[in-house]
Amino acid sequence: MAPGSGTTVSLTAPVRLRDRTAGSRVLFGPHETNLARDREFSDRHVAYYARRAAGGAGVIVTEIASVHDSDWPYERAPLAADAGPGWAEIVRACRPYGALVLAGLGHAGAQGSSAYGQQALWGPSRIADVVSREVPMELEQPEIDALVAGFAAAAAAAAAADLDGVEVNAGQHSLLRQFLSGLTNRRTDGYGADRARLLREVLTAVRVAVGPDRVLGLRLCADELAPWAGIVPESAAAVAVSVAGLVDYLVPVRGSGMSVSATRPDLHTEPGFNRGLCAGIRAAVAGAVLVVLQGSVVDPAMAQAVLDDGSADLVEMTRAQIAEPDLVALVRAGAAGRVRPCTLSNQRSMVRDPRNPIVSDEAEPRSGHETEDPPVEGRAPDPGEVLVVGGGPAGLEAARVAALRGHRVRLAERSTRLGGALRLAAAVGGRARMGLLIPWWERELARLGVAIDVGVEITEADLDAAADTGVAALLATGSRPGPFGFATTAGTVVLTAAELQRSVLRAGSTAAALARLPDGVVVVHDPVGDPTGVGVAEQVAAAGRPTALVTPDQVAGAQLTRTGDLADANSRLQRAGVVRELRSTLRSVGAGRARLEHVWTRERREIDCAVLIDCGYRLPEDALWSARPHLPRAGDCVAPRTVHEAVLEGRRMAMAVGATGAQPTRSATARPRAAAPR
Repeated sequence: MAPGSGTTVSLTAPVRLRDRTAGSRVLFGPHETNLARDREFSDRHVAYYARRAAGGAGVIVTEIASVHDSDWPYERAPLAADAGPGWAEIVRACRPYGALVLAGLGHAGAQGSSAYGQQALWGPSRIADVVSREVPMELEQPEIDALVAGFAAAAAAAAAADLDGVEVNAGQHSLLRQFLSGLTNRRTDGYGADRARLLREVLTAVRVAVGPDRVLGLRLCADELAPWAGIVPESAAAVAVSVAGLVDYLVPVRGSGMSVSATRPDLHTEPGFNRGLCAGIRAAVAGAVLVVLQGSVVDPAMAQAVLDDGSADLVEMTRAQIAEPDLVALVRAGAAGRVRPCTLSNQRSMVRDPRNPIVSDEAEPRSGHETEDPPVEGRAPDPGEVLVVGGGPAGLEAARVAALRGHRVRLAERSTRLGGALRLAAAVGGRARMGLLIPWWERELARLGVAIDVGVEITEADLDAAADTGVAALLATGSRPGPFGFATTAGTVVLTAAELQRSVLRAGSTAAALARLPDGVVVVHDPVGDPTGVGVAEQVAAAGRPTALVTPDQVAGAQLTRTGDLADANSRLQRAGVVRELRSTLRSVGAGRARLEHVWTRERREIDCAVLIDCGYRLPEDALWSARPHLPRAGDCVAPRTVHEAVLEGRRMAMAVGATGAQPTRSATARPRAAAPR
């Protein structure tokens, strides 16, 4: 509802901010992209934001730019002093679609990095950051004055670039939040006695710099999840009230340096988790300022319900619009069912990472690559008939894109259901959201008229017959279990993770599937360290079985650092009673025992093991391709990886069909050339 009006508003309806009107009540929030060139906004940024504006985003807040050269938090972090030309290009690209474009402004303070700027980090007090363990320099008045001036100069530059305003960051990775918090602010001067003083000074200076007609937003930490000393909702509400006259909207968020993943958690956290927090802040400011809900809101129905019950005035749907750039346009057209689901896995959207990956989405790989990858909707120059072999993510996407491009498509899957390995991955404990993509693909294929045959195995003869009639065959046959890396002897049941999940799906529950197996300790072998091993261990323990997780790594689920779930996952394992056998190589299993070897000392030991579940590596299911190597292939039958690679390759494979007017034939013998790197 609009503040104080008592009237219901639509998610797709315009909203007034200061003297400007946004085309919808959906905000695309600031986030790391790694799209910068040096520390400047690039043409890739322009295309990325313009795509969301074209899809109906009402407010777009650009990636947070550092307001002072003392702050270089990650290698491709924008710097406000260098941002002007890029900001101007973004505005020119987005404004025709009715989106307001705001500059995200901030300073990471003690949550930054000294690796790039080779300067001491800034902080309110000499409190080491819990992640980097680096002790910051305690700011004196000259540095505080320079910080305030930096915010003002950055805001003035944004106004000069004709942006519609700015959003100041006092949330995650923020020096302003560090001043607000008793966890990090132990000062005895005026900035310690009144921890909100610096925030007010910054907002006052920024308001003057942007002028009276541009929008000023504030991203405010309202709960650091550390009530013994940190920001709590009550203190945040008081801060919100004190600055309400300076800002046009507030985005309450949660999380601190001690809980970085809490701001944008992965799929283990329920969507809309900040709803109560947001409603509390909105009640405190009593209509004096618009309030935006942030917190894994990815479902348009949930977003509308938030507006209907008065919890917020706008809704941030950042990851949802990475997954589906046309989200608002589809809702506006009455086609919400076509919105591509966001899994919240964070596998491609979390990029504050030493590898510098580019922001993207596992099921929409064009996100972040708008300047390189063409849209899939264009009609093929020579549409024909296509046979897609395999109904996993690569095959489903290949069939969808081929149909969008005008081909007559048949998809054949040898199992009785579509989804392939993704259906099994979604059965792993805590990862059910991954399965949301399967019914979306099924709906899209039905809409596009794709013929689907399940329970049908395609043979070499079928491929030859297809080629003889001019049908282009595309292979997406998935993967198979790799060889065990340990010896097995009689006396212990050994299953792969895929076999366990198939059993779970057949039995209807994990407990029912495990009831068919011998009693005793279930050992989960995880040589990979991805979400599978940890998820299977949680799943088995939740079903009431004593569980041990064996990994060669220093910590369970080592790869979960990339999704922000590492600490949370290990906490869940601890609470579930899972015994973690770290730095351990599984050498053999049998006779009710698993034999382990320490990776450093080679010390051998044994643990009880009634059932072993192997979460090891898989190999391509490439028998058909080996027999007909001239045919294009995609996904796990090339090399088993994640959903993202499967979807990307399935899409590229479908885009190539009919592109030159030629169809693959039996006489062709050359293997396909590898796609050029991005």
